[in-house]
Amino acid sequence: MQKKHILVLTVFLFCFQIIIAQNPKKPSSVEIYSQIQKLNFLGSVLYIAAHPDDENTRLISYLSNEQKARTGYLSLTRGDGGQNLIGTQLRELLGVIRTQELIEARKIDGGEQLFSRANDFGFSKNPTETLQIWDKEKVLADVVWAIRKFQPDVIVNRFDHRSPGTTHGHHTASSMLSVESFNLANNPLIFPEQLKLVQPWQPKRQFFNTSWWFYGSIEKYNAADKTNLIAMQTGVYYPATGKSNQEIAALSRSRHQSQGFGSTGVRGEDTEYLELINGAPLNDKKSLFEGIDTTWNRVKGGKAIGELLTKIAAEFDFNNPSASIPNLAKAYSMMQALDENHWAPLKSAEIKKIIAACSGLYLEAVAQNQEATPGSNIKLKLEAINRSATPMQLLSVTTLPNEVKTTQKLELKNNILNNINLDLRLAESINYTQPYWLQETGTDGMYTVNNQQNIGIPDIIREVKVVFNLKISEIEIPFERTVVYKYNDDVKGEIYNYLDIVPEITTTIVDNVLLFKDNKVKYVGVKIRTGKDGVKGNLQLELPKNWNVSPKLIPFDIAKKGTEQIVYFEVTPPNKPEEAVARSVAIIGNKRFDKEQIFINYDHITKQQVLKPAEAKLIKTDLKTTNEKIAYIMGAGDEVPNILTQLGYKVTLLKPEEISPEKLENFDVVMTGVRAYNTINALAFKQDILFEFVKSGKTMVVQYNTNSDLITDNIAPYSLKLSKDRVTEEDAEVRFLAPNHPVLNFPNKITAKDFEGWKQEQGLYYPNEFDKAFTPILSSNDKGETPKNGALLIAPYGKGYYIYTGLSFFRELPEGVTGAYKLMSNIISLKSADKIPASTIKK
Repeated sequence: MQKKHILVLTVFLFCFQIIIAQNPKKPSSVEIYSQIQKLNFLGSVLYIAAHPDDENTRLISYLSNEQKARTGYLSLTRGDGGQNLIGTQLRELLGVIRTQELIEARKIDGGEQLFSRANDFGFSKNPTETLQIWDKEKVLADVVWAIRKFQPDVIVNRFDHRSPGTTHGHHTASSMLSVESFNLANNPLIFPEQLKLVQPWQPKRQFFNTSWWFYGSIEKYNAADKTNLIAMQTGVYYPATGKSNQEIAALSRSRHQSQGFGSTGVRGEDTEYLELINGAPLNDKKSLFEGIDTTWNRVKGGKAIGELLTKIAAEFDFNNPSASIPNLAKAYSMMQALDENHWAPLKSAEIKKIIAACSGLYLEAVAQNQEATPGSNIKLKLEAINRSATPMQLLSVTTLPNEVKTTQKLELKNNILNNINLDLRLAESINYTQPYWLQETGTDGMYTVNNQQNIGIPDIIREVKVVFNLKISEIEIPFERTVVYKYNDDVKGEIYNYLDIVPEITTTIVDNVLLFKDNKVKYVGVKIRTGKDGVKGNLQLELPKNWNVSPKLIPFDIAKKGTEQIVYFEVTPPNKPEEAVARSVAIIGNKRFDKEQIFINYDHITKQQVLKPAEAKLIKTDLKTTNEKIAYIMGAGDEVPNILTQLGYKVTLLKPEEISPEKLENFDVVMTGVRAYNTINALAFKQDILFEFVKSGKTMVVQYNTNSDLITDNIAPYSLKLSKDRVTEEDAEVRFLAPNHPVLNFPNKITAKDFEGWKQEQGLYYPNEFDKAFTPILSSNDKGETPKNGALLIAPYGKGYYIYTGLSFFRELPEGVTGAYKLMSNIISLKSADKIPASTIKK
């Protein structure tokens, strides 16, 4: 009876355990059985939206785990334009983090991850703007490519293509492109260059996955007529895991840590609604796959495979999964004989994982070190163990990408560990390990990927692998493993990272922005890091000729790989204000190395290496500052304190629990970091102290917060209501509402020119209602919109000033936007302006 009960389960339980990044998966018998069931379902769904976090993990989990469909999520962007709640990385580095978070989310909900080349350039208010910046033709080509490659029977859009202007422009654009691609993907005249690699494909149906959000409120959603919608009961419970579908979905969504989307799972009935917008109508509205053959019969010659897999599932022994291996190996062999290039390779990859799981087959290739340089020799330790009574033989191992085959003919006896030592010579031409979409220079809206086959691949492409060629039940089966590096952490235990191919030497200019407020020499530090032993050469700092750099070359001779060394150049700026890009270049022989090595390492994602040009921005400016001491309270994470230090201010990072009248007495200004009132609960209990600080004659500067999830409604000493108002057009005209206010005149004269060259946006979440005590300083708006006056608000309070700003200083300051520096300096100097006779302040 117990076995019969388990047989009715339809859940695919490949990866429900939360494990760190690429640690080997070791499925249980119940998980193996569920994978076998999924082998016999040949139907697929492609879910399409714009960003990491747009996907409906409840529906993805349901389709993958309950209906056993191959389920993919095509996120058009990698989330590069958002904010980061776990660190200071922004733009393309944030995109790397969110890419990995999506990959980890799919490991939990059972889906697969895809992308286009679209770059998340920031908030967009309409799809017209979005598609102009993205390059519509290229992103459309990527969506068509994804459909032709994935071959979905069903497409589900997260957003409504008929509602431009009601949500993020990226959202609507994603659904518009999806709808346009529905029939285009089957037209051989559309993007014909793709047809060398894929074939035209016509999905059967396309749906819009609506939710209460599109109705404005849960109440309106519940009251709406849904008779024309398809209702899917997704609140299923999986006894084998003890989790509901919603709980699994919550675990998946909680991988989006950089966005603060930790979710609590719920239980009980749950319904998802879908509206058919394209394709064949549904008669009974019970299955998205109505009228679609999802059995092996859809593949020529596949009927016998389906029958064999049914037999394997029916006879599966949960106490001895290895009993299924002979028939699984036979099914694998039958798949190789098919004249079919879609389902056969997909199911072959799945069945190999199941064979390995049934036998307890553990295959691993571990490098002696985590980093290696092109042309070097790496030592590998291979492990092969068969933990079943099924006879197996390791015929050979093949190293990639050099394709060197080493004969083994090693019997893998039950539970006997076999270790093999192997040397692998890396080619000089091997690619460095890094996100492939960052290798070439892109545009504001698009990443450059020239290899068509790479478009849409979610992860870093790792070339160094080992193929274990085994004979199982007289059938030869190759098992591919990516080379890893592992070590033991005293707290976390066994830690896995992949082998990274690194340059011989990388350099980093210590400060990515350097300000020169006069003609004095500054010492510019450059950090050198070696990727191999015995690196000798010269370092130079490249700048325009009117910037004086001394010395011209700094020799280095570093004996041990992984060693870091900092050297300094003396830089004298030109006489007049000017901006320049400095590049550090290491020269070894006749080779130039001009990359900066950045590691992104968080526990919830795989460690990432990113290689960027080793550059910094140098600014000669007539910027003026005063001598305020600043206490900075970090919020979600930003680089503003570092820039303020560059400006010459003395900045102290202050923890919320340290806030006290006595502690604040030593400061002139308190500044809160971005989203501090969304993320730092302790601030709610410190407001009275902070307001008293202002009242005593000091300045408090609050940077932007979102209008949801505020830890207190009293973020200001006067009434202040945040909204979703924003100015996304960074070049929008800025009008001065209070041109004579000291903040626009001391110690720097602010003009319209100071708002040129801003990046991504001017500001966000501006207050739209505020007490008359506030003076609005600036007004701006996107095209076709009403003026937004809440970008910078200043109110006297007692003897001091309270300042709220939604301007995106957290983006502009690290980017070296001079006008942002000048305005921030004036904001900080506001109390100093009180000491200057009004007549002497330059108007």
